[in-house]
Amino acid sequence: MTQAFRELDVRPLIASSVGPFQHIMAATEALAPGQGLRLLAPFRPDPLFTVMSRKGFEHMVNDLGDGSFEVLFSPVKPALLSSDEVASVDDWAEPVLSLDLSDLDPPQPMIRILAELEGMAVGDVLFVVLAREPVFLFPELVRRGHQWVGNRDKSGETFRMLVRRGESNDDRG
Repeated sequence: MTQAFRELDVRPLIASSVGPFQHIMAATEALAPGQGLRLLAPFRPDPLFTVMSRKGFEHMVNDLGDGSFEVLFSPVKPALLSSDEVASVDDWAEPVLSLDLSDLDPPQPMIRILAELEGMAVGDVLFVVLAREPVFLFPELVRRGHQWVGNRDKSGETFRMLVRRGESNDDRG
């Protein structure tokens, strides 16, 4: 299947001393699901690669030979992260509770998730939407005996995760 790309030529903007970043982000937001962005720029936009990677795009750069560059940003399937002991979530129960914590600043999401898990039965599953990847929460969940899987949504704006309540150290006797 051939990748479809929306084209954005920022060379005229830059020649007019207009910063292209907002135009690039607007074009990225307007992409259809699965659509890529073909960016034409008067220089190799290396700092943009990290920004677009965080939004779920990989890139390929072509030197056009006239000092300009073509960068093809293609969407990638969000990587699924998980605690080490999770091979599959196929046998997990449906979530008993869903929380949208995307409007909370750290450490509030972690505090709320851990508190909710304490009131759940072993094997119950919690679904959570967060504004960012909760890197400090992951080891704490494992330490407490819980399992988790998660990834960024297609837009790259939120992190979604499932947490299965495990036996805490207190439950194990």
